[in-house]
Amino acid sequence: MNVKTFIDRPIFSGVISVIIVLLGVLGLVGLPIEQFPEIAPPTVSVSAAYAGANAETVQKSVLVPLEEAINGVEDMMYMVSSATNSGSASIQIYFRQGTDGDMAMVNVQNRIASAQSLLPAEVTKSGVNVRKRQTSTIKALAVYSPDNSFDRKFIVNYLKINIEPRLSRVAGVGEVDVRGGDYSLRIWLDPGKMAKYGLMPSDISAVLAEQNLEAPTGTLGAESENTFRYVLKYRGRYEDVTDYENMVIRAESNGTVLRLKDVATIELGERSYDYSGRVNGHPGTTLTISQTSGSNANEIIVEIDKVVEEIRKDLPKGLEIVDLMSTKDFLDESIKNVLMTLLEAILLVILVVYLFLHSFRSTIIPTLSIIVSLLGTFAFLMVAGFSLNMITLFALVLVIGTVVDNSIVVVEGVQAKFDIGYKSPYKATVDAMNELTTALIATTFVFMAVFIPVSFMGGTTGVFYKQFGLTMAVAVGISLINSLTLSPALCALLMHPPKESGEEKESFSQRFHKAFDAGFGAMVARYKYIVLFFFKHRWITGLLLIVACGGLYYLMSTTKTGLVPKEDMGSINMDVRTPPGTNIAETEKVLEEIDKRVREIPQIKVYSRTTGWGQMFGQGSSTGNFVFRLHDWKDRKGKGDDIDSVIQEMYDRTSDITSADIMIYTRGMIPGYGASSGFEVYVQDQKGGTLEDLQKITNDFIIELNKRPEVSRAKTSFDTKFPMYLVEVDAVQCKRNGISPGNVLSVLAGYVGGSYASNMNRFSKLYRVMLQAAPEFRLDTKSLQNMFVRTSSGEMSPINQYLRLTRIYGPQSISRFNLFTAISINGQAADGYSSGQAIQAVREVADKVLPAGYGYEFGGMSREEANTGNSVAVIFAICVIFIYLILCALYESIFIPVVIILSVPFGLAGSFLFARMFGLENNIYLQIGLLMLIGLLAKTAILLTEYASQKRAEGMSITMAAMAAAKARLRPILMTSLTMIFGMLPLMFASGVGANGNISIGVGTVGGMLIGTIALIVIVPALFIVFQYIEEKVMPNRRKEIADSETLSE
Repeated sequence: MNVKTFIDRPIFSGVISVIIVLLGVLGLVGLPIEQFPEIAPPTVSVSAAYAGANAETVQKSVLVPLEEAINGVEDMMYMVSSATNSGSASIQIYFRQGTDGDMAMVNVQNRIASAQSLLPAEVTKSGVNVRKRQTSTIKALAVYSPDNSFDRKFIVNYLKINIEPRLSRVAGVGEVDVRGGDYSLRIWLDPGKMAKYGLMPSDISAVLAEQNLEAPTGTLGAESENTFRYVLKYRGRYEDVTDYENMVIRAESNGTVLRLKDVATIELGERSYDYSGRVNGHPGTTLTISQTSGSNANEIIVEIDKVVEEIRKDLPKGLEIVDLMSTKDFLDESIKNVLMTLLEAILLVILVVYLFLHSFRSTIIPTLSIIVSLLGTFAFLMVAGFSLNMITLFALVLVIGTVVDNSIVVVEGVQAKFDIGYKSPYKATVDAMNELTTALIATTFVFMAVFIPVSFMGGTTGVFYKQFGLTMAVAVGISLINSLTLSPALCALLMHPPKESGEEKESFSQRFHKAFDAGFGAMVARYKYIVLFFFKHRWITGLLLIVACGGLYYLMSTTKTGLVPKEDMGSINMDVRTPPGTNIAETEKVLEEIDKRVREIPQIKVYSRTTGWGQMFGQGSSTGNFVFRLHDWKDRKGKGDDIDSVIQEMYDRTSDITSADIMIYTRGMIPGYGASSGFEVYVQDQKGGTLEDLQKITNDFIIELNKRPEVSRAKTSFDTKFPMYLVEVDAVQCKRNGISPGNVLSVLAGYVGGSYASNMNRFSKLYRVMLQAAPEFRLDTKSLQNMFVRTSSGEMSPINQYLRLTRIYGPQSISRFNLFTAISINGQAADGYSSGQAIQAVREVADKVLPAGYGYEFGGMSREEANTGNSVAVIFAICVIFIYLILCALYESIFIPVVIILSVPFGLAGSFLFARMFGLENNIYLQIGLLMLIGLLAKTAILLTEYASQKRAEGMSITMAAMAAAKARLRPILMTSLTMIFGMLPLMFASGVGANGNISIGVGTVGGMLIGTIALIVIVPALFIVFQYIEEKVMPNRRKEIADSETLSE
């Protein structure tokens, strides 16, 4: 089946395109929508609790055995762990891209099972939790009481009982995290009364174990001839406070009974008192929702919003639920802007095509090619498992100017036949297609070949390139099918030779096109002289080529780099840290002061604050966090409404608060790569030194970092100035009184640290029963005088006589990175600098400051960006080599393809030059534009070299063949380039949501195409002369043999 078949059967050709369009529409309907492809590494989270233990104890007894067991699990990249003074331990294990998250979780669970025997009994009793999750939060909600009718404890548990389970059942939701503690039955012991009755905390634990239990009691009358059988039901665990108050500790023969309420106060309290939350200044809390790996964030949020609307109807009067953050907001606005840009680009491309073709009918043919190619690509996206995301959408925007090329070549070829006297549209189309079919296939496959190597790239950037490249390649492939089927069929039906002048009065459109042709003819005449100049001064061509290559190298090495440009995401985070050891109440006062100062900023729509936890500063009584949701983007278009201005306003309003360290940041651009959009680096102690030494070295590192102009506000939350007492047990004194050191520590842990003693069923949930001395009995070291341990003789002895306390300082929390103790540093790139420049500054400072035995590792998105390194330059080089090899095969020449390849540096240099002029960074958006540019410039250069080679084969001199090609191909080359440039103008001058990414692609593409096209039309003809001459000198016999064999065959 040849092309003539499709010309003869236009309905058949139309059916092929309609089928492609229908498949595309079906694919579009089923495509998931998300901001980016799933590029975050699969993550497994491990958490455990060791009640009453400090950070160092948790590190040694929990983290170390777990890490040793987990380390080296299959496909693991790295792990980060932390231990806090509240007794919590957490480990995040990051796996290589493409790892099955479920298998990774199972493998981690198997490794942890082997370490269970090494963990403290308290930890195994509480359990070690292993969860597969993404580190990204897709939505945050806040629930609060505007009239203060409910307290935070009620709100937190209302969420956990009534809202969290419903949201957890939404498909794709990985984790719902409510900020605040569960209900817990708190047994507040009175050490004085306990000593009076000769009791220790372990005695109360034993009572709870004896009486607060579930038991199977069987059935009466079973296996008998009785008429009835009776199931015996034991009441089970106690549920009410009064039941616990009346638990019997001791019953004497004289009838006296000692009950729990005689030595303790019992209430339904909280499992943890480490948090305090407010929303818009009222009691409330927040919940964050993360997605499972492989799920569709947009669909999840839509379902969550439906559930939230149902929940809102059932809320008690006095409670409100509000959106605090949603990734869908930014995504929807971004996609809306990209789709608008897509429409604008299509209209501009059609306008350029109409301007050159002078015919509305002829313009319809390339326009249909755009529609068929774009819609057909959606079917491929569906089959390939891709999503409709920013990368694939940008690919579709960029490909508009490319998919129209093949149809333009067909239409231009038919028009050329009319210009030389053809009267029959059918005959003109058939003859044109006979000449063009091979060239169309060759140029299209060369363009598609650019994207083959990038499909094999790994890591995050590999996912970007793969989805972008394959989307473009398929769209161009479909445009080839269209140009071989529908386009020639329509040319035969719609196009007709121009009317003879004088037949009727010319319309304005005809006069305009006549003037346009006259102007274009004059330009071609002047262009001929420019080409002749370069023919005569070929050394200038060589000089320009050297300048282009040198300029490209210089611009590539000096242009600031980044992974993705920073955008206004619509929300701001603020972390606050008060001096080490500050209690919750004092930290709350500082947060209240900050609250008063920033709440009146007009751009803020809703905000929440949490005391006792910070995204960057971690968990602790001296940390706090604010989350601000700004008004919608459409309501923030004035001066000072942008997110950077709001952040600066917050810094200005809080600059005189010296009692706290404040860090303001926005969430990361790529979901799953950490909480901040800045850089993240860990300084590691690789020689087993002290924490004090590690902190000193880290502080020196931070001081040097902040001296660098590329870095802004580098800081760490780590501090070893947290006030502590070193506890030592006097073993001699213990033995003298017949008690063990373990008993003394058990009493200390029971009264001060608290212990998980039992469970309670309430509200259809299982809650913990916690033992601890009431707060007023554990205020300071003097309280130890009233805590007693039982000796072997049965007497009660104060534990302070067995303890030696030394005032020391230590950390609030300890972090580890890949088995080494580490301190994390967070910072931002300074204004005018990119994240890549900040990362390079970190490397340089680390090489200068860090002594032997200390190292550093990047985390989060910084790690991905740092690891990308020079892989982009390498992959571009591979693409160029790949194109060269294909061209060698097509031309059966090793010299002519060099002409095509040498046109590429001019375009790439133009992209970097425009990026420098516009102050842009070399990020993933600019790079995918460069990737497309390599293919398009090569494809365009082929138009010249192919024609020149053909004319040379027909007997023209090399110079005349080059000149003929320059004149004949100027029009289609300009059409190709101008359609791409005009199609990119909406991106180049984009504004609003996601504008920075649009501008990066637009500026790079327009600059590359503009300079690349100018260079191509004046440099390539001269280069053809040089390399054609070389080829004929090097391979003359081969050429002659081929020519002779062709003559003989004829």
